Amino acid sequence: MRLTVPNLLTFLRIVLIPVLVLVFYLPYKWTNFAAAAVFGFASVTDWLDGWIARRYDQYSTFGAFLDPVADKLMVAVALLLTVQAHPTPWMALWAAVIIGREIAVSALREWMAELGERARVKVATVGKIKTIVQMVSLGCLLYQDDLFGLRIFSIGEWLLAAAALLTLWSGWEYLRAAWPVLKNDERPG
Repeated sequence: MRLTVPNLLTFLRIVLIPVLVLVFYLPYKWTNFAAAAVFGFASVTDWLDGWIARRYDQYSTFGAFLDPVADKLMVAVALLLTVQAHPTPWMALWAAVIIGREIAVSALREWMAELGERARVKVATVGKIKTIVQMVSLGCLLYQDDLFGLRIFSIGEWLLAAAALLTLWSGWEYLRAAWPVLKNDERPG
C-alpha cells in the first residue's frame, strides 16, 4: 500500500466518523454546528482526495477500494444519527433507500469486477449529483437550526428526499449498465 495524500485524506475521513458521533451527542448548544462542520469537512476531503489523485496522478488500488468505503461509512453514520434524532417514517424511508442502494451497488460492482466487467459500472454524472445533494442535505440535517431566517432542517429534509430519488435513479443506471452482462451470465444449474 502506497501512502499518498489522497489515501491519508481517506483515512482522515474514517477517523472523523467517531468524532462525528461523539460531537453529535455532546450536551452543548454548539454541538449541532460542530457535527455539521465535521461532516462538511469530511465531505470536502472526499472531493479533495479525488482531485489530488487526478491532478497529481496519485491513484492507488488501495485508495480506489478505501475511498468509497469511507464515503459510505460516513454517510451511513450521518443518516443513522439523523434518523435517531428525528425518527419520522419519511426520514427512515429515505435513509433506508440510500443505505440499501449503497449496499446493492457495492455488491453489483464487486460481482461485475469478478466477471471482469468493472468498467461497465463506473460512476456516472447522476451519481456525482446524488452525492453532492446527499452531502448538502446531511450537513443541513446535522446543523438543524435556522440560519438567517432559513429553515435549514426543512431544507435538509427536502434535499434528503431528492437525494433518495437520485439514489434510486443512479442505482437504476448502474443496473441498466450491468444488465447485458448479468443476463448473459446465467448458467444452467
